[in-house]
Amino acid sequence: MNKQEAKKRIEKLKELIRRQRYLVHVLDRQEMSEAALDSLKKELFDLEARFPDLVTPDSPTQRVAGRPLDKFEKIKHKRPMLSLNDGFSEKDMIGWQERIIKILSEEEKKQLDYFAELKVDGLAVSLTYKKGIFFKGATRGDGLIGEDVTQNLKTIESIPLKIGKPVNCEIRGEVYLSKRDFFSLNKQRKKEGLAPYANPRNTAAGSIRQLDAQVTASRRLSFLAWSLSGKSEQQAEHKEIKGLGLKPVEGKYCPDLPAVFAYYKEVLREREKLPYQIDGLVVSVNRNSLLDKLGVAGKSPRGSIAFKFPGREATTVVKGIKVQVGRTGALTPVAHLKPVNIGGATITKATLHNEDEIKRLGLKIGDTVIVGRSGDVIPKVQRVLKELRTGREKQFKMPSRCPACGSRLRRKQGEAITVCDNTRCSTRRRRQLYHFVSRAAFDIEGTGPKIIDQLIDNNLISDAADLFDLKEGDLLPLERFAQKSAEKMIEAINKTRGISLSRFIFALGIKGVGEETAIDLANYFKSFSRLAKANSQELLAIKDIGPETAKSIIQFFREKRNQAFLKNLLKQVKIEEPPLPESSKVLRGKTFVLTGTLLGMTREEAKERIRQLGGDVASSISKKTDYLVAGREPGSKLEKARRLAVKIINESRFLEMIK
Repeated sequence: MNKQEAKKRIEKLKELIRRQRYLVHVLDRQEMSEAALDSLKKELFDLEARFPDLVTPDSPTQRVAGRPLDKFEKIKHKRPMLSLNDGFSEKDMIGWQERIIKILSEEEKKQLDYFAELKVDGLAVSLTYKKGIFFKGATRGDGLIGEDVTQNLKTIESIPLKIGKPVNCEIRGEVYLSKRDFFSLNKQRKKEGLAPYANPRNTAAGSIRQLDAQVTASRRLSFLAWSLSGKSEQQAEHKEIKGLGLKPVEGKYCPDLPAVFAYYKEVLREREKLPYQIDGLVVSVNRNSLLDKLGVAGKSPRGSIAFKFPGREATTVVKGIKVQVGRTGALTPVAHLKPVNIGGATITKATLHNEDEIKRLGLKIGDTVIVGRSGDVIPKVQRVLKELRTGREKQFKMPSRCPACGSRLRRKQGEAITVCDNTRCSTRRRRQLYHFVSRAAFDIEGTGPKIIDQLIDNNLISDAADLFDLKEGDLLPLERFAQKSAEKMIEAINKTRGISLSRFIFALGIKGVGEETAIDLANYFKSFSRLAKANSQELLAIKDIGPETAKSIIQFFREKRNQAFLKNLLKQVKIEEPPLPESSKVLRGKTFVLTGTLLGMTREEAKERIRQLGGDVASSISKKTDYLVAGREPGSKLEKARRLAVKIINESRFLEMIK
């Protein structure tokens, strides 16, 4: 990017960030997530660092926040309430340390240590106490001038009207709304026919800015303190805050950056268990004398930084759109992105689902977009930032022929999916094999897409049945295969020669037959031969199987090519369905949902055990869910389970249940 292009991009970024910050900080409205906004700010910061002469006084990187509302009396802060620069990686944090070390003397460098605390996602306020009595409370405002919200702050139980010592002091901290109270508030609003609030942070901010203090009182806000004037160390401030009768933000003394990194990872693991939302750590030089010496750079203190958690959303650019052919022939457009870090992973692709979704988004190749990633969900384009267009973006057009085999594509009227009907399509064949060896199907360990591609490209297999004819000698000439790895793969294949009926059905990749449908078919027909001869009436008698799925099952078994394939496959494998006595169906009628990582077994093993014991496994939380099994680093399902009062059990309790 040359200087002229950078200048145009910077101007567009500044205008968009200004708009978002005004909506959030002045009007208490939010159009995009904090993670997406952070991503835009980081891009602007990096561009300005690359072209420093393009930095202007009106840049969002040079200011703290939007102007205060005119609803309340204005208060000038005795000390500016500064905002923090952001760090998103260990590399960013090392760079921050290198910058501050340059300012310190050799003796001061030896004294350098840190205090790291949770960065609570709320509204920053300042509390002034005179002779130990709460006197005045103000919002951050623009950092120099805030709003007098004393009466509203008095309604918050966690802010004492009288502190433990009759002293004059200023305490700063965060007003927030707990996750539980936020969900309760939205539940009540839904009952009253009102629109739910977007997130706890905005709700807390809007509650503090209510002219009627009774409205504020009804919101059940809380307060955590993170600063007390007049102490020698950050660590000492937190201890003193507790002694005054306020709850300090949770934090930890860290002698060096490696200790900060260890604490960061610890908090990230436990993040979902906290009663309030956080988006990272605030890391500060521990000694206030050094903090004062380091001073301010622009509108941010040099000695403190926000060490942000990986965002679940970020902004990036769509470099191109390619169409993938799935195992059932369905075509899916995939956005190829400029690499971006989301949730700790580098993302280069995002699903666009279908042609209608691209039209709904108004997406063009070259657009700047917000991409979201949550838990194990495939990254998805959430929104197009049309304000950042340059005029060079290109329209995407769905192909009329299959990009793999050249067959004419079909899209039925009223359907969103475009399909390649050629069952001999090479890409479809590959996808079917990827599916066949996957965890929920035959689960052939170590045999992923790259290995399957090698086997096909070297003419060693043409379908899944050929996998069971492979010998070690066939694999040795292939790249990355030595004697030991060849032996391991043959051993892994042989381990799967016995397979349950439900997994066998799922592995066939019949259109419309997912994991749960495969289980329903296995439970209903009991044998594969009965399923292969099933008619439409029998199939439609099964719960959740409709006309389209019934039709695709019948067509699959009638096709001569599939009949020949199944004949060869059944010579190689034995379908096993070890019957369990009815008395052992201890989980009958219970529905489970799994989230996070299990240590004692794989997720697939856990699902299979639940089903063996008569239980059901669902992919999403609902009021009908009986148990959520929460492993390590659970996803958003945990919060939904709490909201719906679904019973949450850990892995130890789950293992006891399935013994």
